[in-house]
Amino acid sequence: MSHDRITANLPSRDMRATAEFYARLGFATRYFSEGWMILGRGALELEFFTWPDFDPAQSSFSACIRLDDPDALLGEWQKLGLPAEGIPRLTGFFRPDGAPRMFALIDPEGSLLRVIDNRD
Repeated sequence: MSHDRITANLPSRDMRATAEFYARLGFATRYFSEGWMILGRGALELEFFTWPDFDPAQSSFSACIRLDDPDALLGEWQKLGLPAEGIPRLTGFFRPDGAPRMFALIDPEGSLLRVIDNRD
């Protein structure tokens, strides 16, 4: 079994607010300081760095999460009542021009998480 991995590095204007948002999504804090934070949900891991004056509307940060059962995750996250427009937001499934089936989450910092279906 390989333990190779890659983790996303995303901005956070307020580490505590970011941790609270992701806790609603099932992520637990694995490491926390005012300058760096690691959140995890099973094998999924996201890392955040502090950027206090970052503008979420200008974000081009993103990460891909590839799952064998994205339907279950979308169903869980839809129960949170996140909006379908604005920042933050949660989409339903879509398939861009020949790409695998996916849904997207934009976090409060404007970072895009594409949740991609491994089966596709």
